[in-house]
Amino acid sequence: MNPYRILLVEDDAEISEMLKNYLETENYEVACALDGQHACAMFDDTPFDLVLLDLMIPKVSGMGVMQHIREKSYVPIIILSAKDSESDKTLGLGLGADDYITKPFSVVEVLARIKAALRRTMQYDGAAVDAPALLKAGELTMNLSDYTVKKRDETIELTAKEFEILKLFMQNPKKVYTKEQLYSLVWNDAYCGDENAVNVHISRLRNKIEEDPRSPKYVLTVWGIGYKLGGLL
Repeated sequence: MNPYRILLVEDDAEISEMLKNYLETENYEVACALDGQHACAMFDDTPFDLVLLDLMIPKVSGMGVMQHIREKSYVPIIILSAKDSESDKTLGLGLGADDYITKPFSVVEVLARIKAALRRTMQYDGAAVDAPALLKAGELTMNLSDYTVKKRDETIELTAKEFEILKLFMQNPKKVYTKEQLYSLVWNDAYCGDENAVNVHISRLRNKIEEDPRSPKYVLTVWGIGYKLGGLL
């Protein structure tokens, strides 16, 4: 099996070299970009399995790089940033990041987050394609063979985590999921009491699938408990 290819976008040469060396000892292939312009060009020229992205980079900002990537691909993106405010995390996740790691960080933590993101990607890629499985809710149709979601025959572009959240609801239409359960099942990680990641992804999912996100019909809030699929089956 060929090693996974990672694009590391980090303008601090010392941090970049440290991460590159560590990940290569773990059998990952790592390409480094020191600025956003170079990162966009590299991504356009080479297929990558995952992107590690610093926000504070020259020429093109990290947010700009992420928007560029999301126009072309749903490859997992993990943000590495010294900006640890809730607004920065919310903005990063809202623009399509799959995870957010605050500096200073340990390389062990970065490796664990990479493995979790790639494991989710492997689950998608390893799904059987000989018998398409369709899930339906109202005007939504989810195809588990090619991981597409359509509403009235119009394709809705979801990130991996948005897809996984919606799949849980559509596969279990009567079940109410707490935020802890969603985090454990979708992020494959222990819940540490931070509701922000779940809230952001639910909000972003609603913005994509609901006619009126402020009055949702597909992803309902069960006050004091969590979320569930609306009664549209």
